Amino acid sequence: MPTPDASKVDLSYAIGLEPEAAIQYFESKGYAISFNWQDVWAEAHARSFTVSGVTKLDVLTDIHDALKEALKNGETLADFQKRLQPLLEAKGWWGKGRIIDKATGEIEGKRLNPRRLETIFRTNMQSAYSAGRFQAQQANVEFRPMWEYVAILDNRTRPAHRSLHGRVFRYDDPFWRNFYPPNGWNCRCRVRTRSMSDMERLGLAASSSEGRLETVDQVVDRKGNTQPAIVFNDPATGKRFMADAGFGLNPGLAAWQPDLGRYPPALAKQFTQAQASR
Repeated sequence: MPTPDASKVDLSYAIGLEPEAAIQYFESKGYAISFNWQDVWAEAHARSFTVSGVTKLDVLTDIHDALKEALKNGETLADFQKRLQPLLEAKGWWGKGRIIDKATGEIEGKRLNPRRLETIFRTNMQSAYSAGRFQAQQANVEFRPMWEYVAILDNRTRPAHRSLHGRVFRYDDPFWRNFYPPNGWNCRCRVRTRSMSDMERLGLAASSSEGRLETVDQVVDRKGNTQPAIVFNDPATGKRFMADAGFGLNPGLAAWQPDLGRYPPALAKQFTQAQASR
């Protein structure tokens, strides 16, 4: 099946809020097949669509298309599973355990079940919505340049995410390149924009990540394998904040790079150099 064509996006409502950018982000993703999700890392993961353990293009496409329809139609997790489960059952990909090639004995993938579908659904919906929200906020930075991290403060909130609740960074602070939510599986955090008058009226103080971002080796699996990751050394808590493995890149930034082929070579080179120096 051909890669989704971003020029044929069907603009519709998604998640009840700002759907257009979310749909464009999701449909513009290519396909990446990987038995281990760690193989599709950071920016590549944000630019492509992959499902851990799914190594068959037709199955990956079924999942992608079901998520796309859910975005377009504002569907629930139950709707998503209802559409997808019969297709997975027919291809032998529904249930528990791994799929083994009878001829070679090689592992072909891991079957999907309701729990895995929920993680796939929530993570992809949140990433698509966040990318759309990021673009809307970027378009309004002249009037609302200060961005506030907002966590859901209940008993399911990760302590590290809770510690960032209410913290404000300028929209162009490098903090947002790596920690614009979601910052992990089923992360429910979001970003609220503030004007300078809001800051003064509410008595909010701005934070800065200058000199506090560091590259470390992050363990990404049970075997102890590592990948480079960015951490924020938080002066307020004295602790490091790090996104879950595979989430340390703003999906909005990865998905919305300009088509450099449409620009003069000198300008395209200037943009590439600026990105590489960030």
